[in-house]
Amino acid sequence: MKNRRRNNSPLPDFPRGARRVFKGKIFDVYQWKQKLFDGSYGTFERLKRPDTVTIIPILGNGKVMIVREQQPGTKSFLSVIGGRVDPGERIIEAARRELLEETGYSAGKLIPWLSWRPYNKIVWTIYVFIAKNCKKVAPIHLDAGEKIKPKFITLDKLINLVLMGNVRLPMELTQMILRAKANPREMKKLRKLFSK
Repeated sequence: MKNRRRNNSPLPDFPRGARRVFKGKIFDVYQWKQKLFDGSYGTFERLKRPDTVTIIPILGNGKVMIVREQQPGTKSFLSVIGGRVDPGERIIEAARRELLEETGYSAGKLIPWLSWRPYNKIVWTIYVFIAKNCKKVAPIHLDAGEKIKPKFITLDKLINLVLMGNVRLPMELTQMILRAKANPREMKKLRKLFSK
């Protein structure tokens, strides 16, 4: 499977004249006047938030690492490693940092796999990396609002968790796995990508 970038928005991030009307901890709100089809004007809005990285680690024994995660106010759930890109941080460095902080593992090689914008109304890109030859190098260093415990499973188990709806993944990643399950050629490519 090729590294794909999907920007579903046919427009630039913000048109000329857009201004920030609210600055939040995660989301900023921008507004602008937009000419409508009848010649009148309306106020349009779009959110902006930090980009995020998702990392799928593959260990030397071929196992895939997922995590059991809990955040304040939620029940625990299965997911993959990920987090926000800090201001001024390179995308690949954010992936390395999140992998190390949330699992204590370091990757021998980080492979950019997918990137996309999930919503037209939010300026936000999700980047997915496959982390190969991962090794434990440090203790886990979590934020106060995180509980994370790594779990090690086979690719087939991950696929079954996706099919059963028992793991939280970004939608595009879930769709890629489901398409691969339905297409032997795509499954072969997925298995190759996820091999050690």
